[in-house]
This record gives sequence, structure tokens and C-alpha cells, in this order.
Amino acid sequence: MCGITGIFDTRGQREIDPAALARMNLSQQHRGPDEGSVHIEPGVGLGHRRLSIIDVATGQQPLFNEDGSVVIVYNGEIYNYQSLIPELQALGHVFHTKSDTEVIVHAWEAWGEACVTRFRGMFAFALWDRNQQTFFMARDRLAVKPMYYALLDDGQLLFGSELKSLLAHGGLKRDMDPLAVEEYFALGYVAEPRTIFKQAKKLPPAHTLCIRRGEPVGDPKEYWDVNFTLNSTIGADEACATLEEKLRESVRLRMIAEVPLGAFLSGGVDSSAVVAMMAGLSDAPVNTCSIAFDDPAFNEAAFAQTVADRYKTAHSVEMVKSDDFDLIDTLARLYDEPYADSSAIPTYRVCQLARKHVTVALSGDGGDETFGGYRRYRMHLLEERMRSAMPDSLRRPLFGMLGRVYPKADWAPRVFRAKTTFEGMARNSVEAYFHTMSILRDPMRDQLFSTRFKTDIAGYTAQEVFERHAKRAGTDDPLALIQYLDLKTYLVGDINTKVDRASMAHSLEVREPLMDHELVEWMATLPSSLKIRGQEGKYVLKKAMEPHLPSDILYRPKMGFAVPLARWFRGPLKERMRQAVLGPRLAETGWFNRDYLEHLIDAHLAGTRDYSAPLWTLMMFEAFLRQVLDAAPPVSAAPQQQAVALQ
Repeated sequence: MCGITGIFDTRGQREIDPAALARMNLSQQHRGPDEGSVHIEPGVGLGHRRLSIIDVATGQQPLFNEDGSVVIVYNGEIYNYQSLIPELQALGHVFHTKSDTEVIVHAWEAWGEACVTRFRGMFAFALWDRNQQTFFMARDRLAVKPMYYALLDDGQLLFGSELKSLLAHGGLKRDMDPLAVEEYFALGYVAEPRTIFKQAKKLPPAHTLCIRRGEPVGDPKEYWDVNFTLNSTIGADEACATLEEKLRESVRLRMIAEVPLGAFLSGGVDSSAVVAMMAGLSDAPVNTCSIAFDDPAFNEAAFAQTVADRYKTAHSVEMVKSDDFDLIDTLARLYDEPYADSSAIPTYRVCQLARKHVTVALSGDGGDETFGGYRRYRMHLLEERMRSAMPDSLRRPLFGMLGRVYPKADWAPRVFRAKTTFEGMARNSVEAYFHTMSILRDPMRDQLFSTRFKTDIAGYTAQEVFERHAKRAGTDDPLALIQYLDLKTYLVGDINTKVDRASMAHSLEVREPLMDHELVEWMATLPSSLKIRGQEGKYVLKKAMEPHLPSDILYRPKMGFAVPLARWFRGPLKERMRQAVLGPRLAETGWFNRDYLEHLIDAHLAGTRDYSAPLWTLMMFEAFLRQVLDAAPPVSAAPQQQAVALQ
């Protein structure tokens, strides 16, 4: 696991500024504290920070092919690299290391742009082929690993694992994209391919970008997509047996490492299933890590301990205080653009704990999307059945009216909180799911934003992100459609972003066996009835794990990785929240309606509404403005780093 960065002159062979490249590389030192190296040749500069995991002795980067004409910087793991080596050797390629990095170099020589289709893993890499005068970037299928890039006005292309490396160059314009701001306040993150800065982009999942020097820079190309065929005729018993086999294989591949390895263990189904598989594949006790909360409403430590005891793991637990909110500015700097998932706090802490014991940790991330575990999935299916029972001409006006007049009753028992359901019933499937996933829904954003901001976005709405993906989903199955949407939006923009930044802040590599693309592809062939049955989500996973995990782990209500925001804002964070939301920095943008900001605060403090999520979203935006946008760009040269000579 590493950090990569670089500069490519798309127009010619202008000299690369070594000080700028050094700054870019050093900005990501947390991603790779073991080594830092750069390579510079006419018009090309590549930087790499290394966290040594595989081939510790000889896997340094930038890495070259036999004659030095191809050079690569790479972040990630290719889990099937060992099986690709003999195939490439048979084609005449000579290996000088035992690293998966060298496999990519030779795979590029053998298969060109199609090389990415042969890789099974998580990866982001950039390579330069001098003979073909070609620069090539790629990102893995489910975007576990990040890749940012920006084409400057002078034709230089910057890239890096994190936006901070592009900012460190000094040439990236810091103009914010108002459309990205709209996406952030709807979703809590800026959706691919946009970033908060107009000039920078994210390389989308399962995309490559190939540039020939001297030619115009085109658009990224997609090389993979998940296809929800749902056409498997397999029965439940056979599906369980096959799933267990595939899960065991996925875990086994991710246990390859030359450094201490362990797992996150929350006590939920996904992480517990991963630990159960690891225990069966390891002769030594598995290292597991959990965090406990001093607030019982958020504490799952007892369930994690049950699994740890069953498999006799080397279990570490650390208590996190329920008022652990001192990370706000730290998180703003870590994520480089606005990011509003408050579970970033406990995720940061569990990564911090894990790094004390291991360098690599397996997680259960992706399980809800792959197996159908979110409660919102079941609610969506219920709404879909109701929607299909009534013609649009009657349903939309009736439930639209009910949604408008029914009071928002956050304080009431759940059975009386029908406003959201009514609003959802007045929409089609994609509109309804976007409504479900929005932090500030359409009417709230309409009141939040100023007239000036609405002019800036010219009618754009973040719902267009969902509609764009829905057109390509290739299915009208209600569950498959929203699983597809989550794989393209929430998993990438929220979950993977959260885990990558939190883990790499502590130089920890996290691997996600439930996001193995072959497992995801196979699950997409299963009928939705094997994912959600009645009110039970993750049906086939839970049935498959019954021999391995106790019933109170598999079938207890889902808790999630939450923090007590509502209480914080009515207590210890009250004044800080008020100062951030009503303070000068948000006001300076001219984008917000102060009267509505005051309403959010007053209603939340009075207890008549729970506005904790919108208020947190505003606080994190204000922290981004102060900690990232307003931060002076670095101008001094970085300390001397190892240079890789032109081969």
C-alpha cells in the first residue's frame, strides 16, 4: 500500500520541476512511511511513497521493465499476481523482483490497455511507456484505491492518490465547483468523477486513461461493469455452499503478506464472517481489533468479544469516549474535500488501534452492498410494492400532497414518522432512492442555498448522478437497481473514501474480501430472493455462516458505526457548532441562506427536529474551507528523496 503522484507533460518534453514533484510526494508520506523515491526524465516525473507489504526487500518504486523503457508507480495489491508470473515468463518476460508491481509492467507490455482486465485486486497506478510515448492510468473495478488528476492550462497533467498531492504542486486552481457543492450537501461527499475543485477530477471506478504525448487528452474509458443478470437457477443450499467457498478463497488471497496481518472485528455479520474464514485458514491466532464506546447505545464490543472468544483470536479492544469529537479539523485536512460521514471518527480510531498491532487489516466493508444488508433496501422494496399497486396518475399527486402536509415528527415513535414514506411514494424508483440517500433533501437544499448559489448551479441537482448510473444499470429489478446505484455512488464516494483515508492516515493497509470483483459478479447472478427474504437481509450470507457464527451475531438488529451527533449538538458541541454554521467563513461564500441556518440550529436545540446530520454536514464544509481551501500552498522544496535514475 502506497501513495503515488506525478507530473506528465502532455504536449512535449518540458523540464519537470523537481521541487514541485518532491512536495507532491512528501505530502503523502503518511501513505508510505517506509521509503520515498522519484523518477524524472524529459516531460515525466513520478513519485512514490512506500508502505512495504509484499516483496519487502526488492519491491521499491518507481519500477522499470527490463530495458527501462516502461516505468510505473502503483498503489494497491494484485492478489492473483503469482499466477500471472509464469504466464508472462512464457511470453519471454524476465522478472527481477517478486512483486506484484513488476507483474503490471510486464502485463502492460504483453496486453496493453487490456492488462487491467487480468488483475484481481485493488489498485491505482500510472505508467509511462517511452517507446510508445504513452502515459497510462488505471483504477480498480470498485474504486477501493483512489486516483485524482488534473489537466492544467499549460498542458501538464498532475495525478496523485490524494488531492493534497495535486494542491502541493502549486499550479492547481482552487476554484470550487458549485455542482460539487450541490452533490456534497445532498450526499455527504462529492461523487465521481467530480471533485470539489473545478480543475481536478477523480478517475472513476473501473476506468483507464490513456494519453499519447502530443495528442489531445481524451475521456477515461470503462473496462468493467457489474451485470445484475439475476439468472442463476441455483438453490439456496447450493448457493450457501458456493458462497462459503468463494468467500474463503477471497479471504485467502488477501492474507498474503510479509508483515503482521489481522482484521477489524465489529461484531456485525460481515466482519465476523471474514474473521471466521481467516481463523480456518490460519495456524496461528488471528489478530483482531475492536473499539468500544462508553455509550451503551453505540457499543457492540460484547458481540465482537463473542466472536473473538469462539475463534480464540488475539483480540485488542480500545474504549472510545462518546464525546470524541476533537477530530473535526483533522478529518477536514485528511479528506481534502468536504466529507460528511460522521462514522469517519470511529473508523479513524479503529485504524489507529489496529496499526499498533498489524500493518494489514481485513475488513467487512462492501458486505451490505454485495449481499443486500441495509435496512433501507427492505424499506425501498416495501415502497416499490406500494408504488406498483397504484397508477402514477393517482399515486404522485396523492402522496405528494400527503408528504407536503404531514408533519416531520422526528420526536415521535417510528410508526408515526410517515412523512418520508409519503414523499418517497410520490416519486419513481430512482427519485425515491436518491431521496432516501440524501442528507439534505431537495426542499431543504432549496431553503439552504442562496439565490446566488442557485444561479451558479443553473438548475443542476445531485439526483442527476443517480439518474446517470440508473440508465446503465441494465435491470429493472427493484433490489438490483439500488444495489447497482450504491456500488457506483455510496460505496465509492463514502465507504471506500472513508476507509482509505482513515487507514492510510495511520499507514495501515485495509483489504476488503467482500468487494472481490469475482464475488460481486457471482452475487449479481443470484435472484434477489436469496439476498432479502421477508424482513431478513443478507439471507444467503447468514445461512452460509450458520455453521460458523452464533445466531445472536447473525440475526440481531444491525447497529452501524454511529456517533451521538444529536446529543453533541445539544451539549458539548453546541457553541462550536453555532460558531461554525453562523460564523464568517460560511457567510463569506455567499452561498447560504442565514435565516435557514438559524432555523436548523434553533429547531435542533429546541428538540423539535433532529437536524444533527445537516448541521454536521455544514460544520465539515466550514472546516474544509478553513483547513484546506484557505491553507497556503507549500512553496518550499521538500527534503531530498531517493531518486531513481533513468534506466
